[in-house]
Amino acid sequence: MKNSIAQLFFLTGLFFLVIGCSAPQKKEEKEAKATVSSAPFGTLPSGAEVTQYTMTNTNGMEAKVISYGGIITSLTMPDREGQMEDIVLGYDNLQGYLDASPYFGAIIGRYGNRIAKGKFTIDDVDYQLPINNIGNSLHGGITGFDKVNWTVKEVPSDKGVALKLTYQSVDMEEGYPGNLDVTVTYTLGDDNTLTFDYQSTTDKKTVVNLTQHSYFNLSAMKDDVLSTELMINADAYLPVDSTLIPTGEIRPVAGTPFDFTTSKKIGEEIGADNQQLAFGGGYDHCWVLNEDPKELSLAATAYDPSSGRAFDVYTSEPGIQFYSGNFLDGTITGKSNNVYKHRSGFCLETQHFPDSPNQESFPTTILSPGETYQTTTLMKFYTK
Repeated sequence: MKNSIAQLFFLTGLFFLVIGCSAPQKKEEKEAKATVSSAPFGTLPSGAEVTQYTMTNTNGMEAKVISYGGIITSLTMPDREGQMEDIVLGYDNLQGYLDASPYFGAIIGRYGNRIAKGKFTIDDVDYQLPINNIGNSLHGGITGFDKVNWTVKEVPSDKGVALKLTYQSVDMEEGYPGNLDVTVTYTLGDDNTLTFDYQSTTDKKTVVNLTQHSYFNLSAMKDDVLSTELMINADAYLPVDSTLIPTGEIRPVAGTPFDFTTSKKIGEEIGADNQQLAFGGGYDHCWVLNEDPKELSLAATAYDPSSGRAFDVYTSEPGIQFYSGNFLDGTITGKSNNVYKHRSGFCLETQHFPDSPNQESFPTTILSPGETYQTTTLMKFYTK
């Protein structure tokens, strides 16, 4: 009898010991991990292979990036009910980006935005860029950074997962002087942040202005973006001429449709009788940010009341180009057969000012040998 009782106590103790040891293992197995995976995404006419990388954080937020153009093809986040949906415009396949893409999700360079008549001068040497937009050079020219195949590799990050994209733009590519070595690092944080770190060096004095050109629709294409509420932390903006080149004036936003210092719907004043809105067909202007451009500071906040999705933009750049999708006209059918109609996406492009090489009063975009171009933009996604 004593042996039976002792045996029973022994077996009971062993059972609880096993349970105690195995419970933490089961919990550990259920913990989500941040991951990066890759898959083929097609072949360029040159024969170069394009790869798509999928970054997933511990919350299930996902960003897909292809080597061609460094394009963010998909970005999923939950709505206030937890429904995960894609919030950026783009295509399901490579051919869409090759056929007709208004810079969907791409890295923009060497020079984001416009340079008047494609001309600038450095140290008494005149340079001529390709003309590709109303008599001006836009977003780096005919074959800008949005149309090259970047080298991509996963790199360690203590914030989540990260991809390092590199490219060398050779001397006089698209008319720009200097061999420019470019690195752009995308980091998807476990705190639902997406960070863009840009670095460049050159062996000849040149101009550089890099940005990221994702088109957002926080309703996941259930509506246009006119009901999206936007705040821009800027007391002034840059008025433009009829070809969308800044006039050189820095104009206060107070009392104009360009006042987003307090959050308001994108569509609230977009139809106002205003010459600047007429020139852009809506908003397609650069705002002069209030904060010190050397620090990572709040630039803008976007919020979709229907889904509860929102994001904040922080940047070390002096300006932000807000584009309200004015030239989307229903001729593009994108992902999941979505027709991209007028103002079905908006862009918030952090950058130096347009046409800075020709505007002495604007912050310089000149990069010299021995210097490093370095700038950061962070987007924080959340629901409310």
